[in-house]
Amino acid sequence: MKKAVILLSGGLDSTTCMAVAKAEGYELYPISFDYGQKHDRELALASKIAEHYSAAEHRVIKMQNIGGSALTDSDIEVPEYSEDGGVPVTYVPARNLLFLSYALGYAEVVGADAIFIGVSSVDYSGYPDCRPEFIDAFRKMVEVGTVAGLEGNPIEIVTPLIDLSKAETVKLGVKLGAPYEYTTSCYNGEEEACGVCDSCVLRLRGFQEAGIEDPIAYKKLT
Repeated sequence: MKKAVILLSGGLDSTTCMAVAKAEGYELYPISFDYGQKHDRELALASKIAEHYSAAEHRVIKMQNIGGSALTDSDIEVPEYSEDGGVPVTYVPARNLLFLSYALGYAEVVGADAIFIGVSSVDYSGYPDCRPEFIDAFRKMVEVGTVAGLEGNPIEIVTPLIDLSKAETVKLGVKLGAPYEYTTSCYNGEEEACGVCDSCVLRLRGFQEAGIEDPIAYKKLT
């Protein structure tokens, strides 16, 4: 059976990627990261999602927190949603670059054919490492920096959500039976999502535009 490493955060997008990989017949090797985020709720839910899908193995990688983001630095507050534009303070420097690098090493170890990551060029919150240009650059690195690449069979970087809006992502996940009730998107990480941070607002808007009820609880609905 072909194998896939999935970057699994416990959020809506990465869980949709799990559902897509499962539907495409991959044996699942999700990988999650403790990168110094202010809460561990997403990691607990990632484990639950991995169990739901009977993953072959679920790795949680412990990383050093370098700060510089509202998600990892206690001195920077998580802001409420804003349409001001620009890169928000919730951007974590080099996060997807580091995550994909770990995932690539893991993929070589387990003999995976593909790595799934839930980035979107339509709804990416201003993060530079969620754009197609970044993914294309990493694919080039895979070709020149791995044994599989040098042998002409590079590990595929799969981005099933890259051209999808949040509403389209929700519809896809629901169609594939993704367990959204086990997911969290809130940057504050409490049992009830705040409903006002960027991630909550974008998620809620996606469910509303899809005409589907979000199965998780919120403190406040925008």
